[in-house]
Amino acid sequence: MGNHFQTIVDLQATQADAPALAARGLDWLVAEGIVRAERTDCVLGAPLGHPPGPRWATAVEQVEWQPCDGLRVETGRTVFHGGQGDAMYAVCPHCAARLDLYTDEWDVIEDAWDPFDRAIGTWHDSGRAAVTCPRCGRAGDLTAWTWDNDHYAFGYLGFEFWDWPEFSPGFLGRFARALGDHRTVLVGGKL
Repeated sequence: MGNHFQTIVDLQATQADAPALAARGLDWLVAEGIVRAERTDCVLGAPLGHPPGPRWATAVEQVEWQPCDGLRVETGRTVFHGGQGDAMYAVCPHCAARLDLYTDEWDVIEDAWDPFDRAIGTWHDSGRAAVTCPRCGRAGDLTAWTWDNDHYAFGYLGFEFWDWPEFSPGFLGRFARALGDHRTVLVGGKL
């Protein structure tokens, strides 16, 4: 069973502007009726979050069931990830080469994860890290690499919704515009 989450990560938010963007995004979500302004015990891993609002259904693809949990806004340097499982591959931001990290049987490909593991730790500690692509030989900012099923995102601002139906592309586009037309990614997963 478990709990599912969807995190909308603002890839352009900086450490300095993340708190203001968090307030801006939350204000928009409340004004749209997607979440409520008050905070309750409605999210996993945090004491308080924002419960679903009266117009939550305008954010989702299909109204299969009403969300039973709420929104947690995360600011600060964070490695956002999909929880259970992992990314099968990463894609170079320069040459678009797909670098497999696991076999089809989910066996780790020897040494494939090493540069990413080091870079993720470095980015978490410092906010900067690069990975050199073994195909094109160019170093790419870790935050510019893309991942199988958007399993990872690196940023300073995330809107983490717990146990909601899948978001609609229209909602995701409107929300990105509310954040100032920022580039966002949706990281989904399960714990």
